[in-house]
Amino acid sequence: MSSIELTDSQKKILQELVDLYRESESAVKGESIAEMVDRNPGTIRNQMQSLKALQLVEGVPGPKGGYKPTANAYSALDIQEMDEPETVPLAHNGEPVDNANVQEIDLISVHHPEKCRAEIHLQGSVREFHDGDSVTVGPTPKSHLVIEGVIDGTVDTDNVLVLNTNGMRAPAEN
Repeated sequence: MSSIELTDSQKKILQELVDLYRESESAVKGESIAEMVDRNPGTIRNQMQSLKALQLVEGVPGPKGGYKPTANAYSALDIQEMDEPETVPLAHNGEPVDNANVQEIDLISVHHPEKCRAEIHLQGSVREFHDGDSVTVGPTPKSHLVIEGVIDGTVDTDNVLVLNTNGMRAPAEN
């Protein structure tokens, strides 16, 4: 599929649909998306029509109906869908987060460990995370890397946490 250029609004709505769909594993009502992105349900319905035309969502009729993301939606958002992904634990202010999984970790400026930043890409929403909150990521499956830090920002359209790292550990052996 060719790359689709989405507006920030479309991307945010599509990302929220994917997050809500993952949580419920059933069709998502437009009203639920509207509430999460702080928009009018009519606006969401209009956006869904354009996303349907782009083959990114499908409508599900009936009383339990709503919207479901298509495989193209995951591709457009650059989300890798795996049958059985490895779980990378995530803790928010010391509490385990059950409805999110770490998809990718990008380390920035590792030449200066005291100034290192990390971008944590989640499968799941970042809406409950706020600047100044503490986050612990890991251990990762192979290297057993654990990253501890404080949130310096979030990118809700991409489900990314930006951390100022306080520490990183990666034991060579258990």
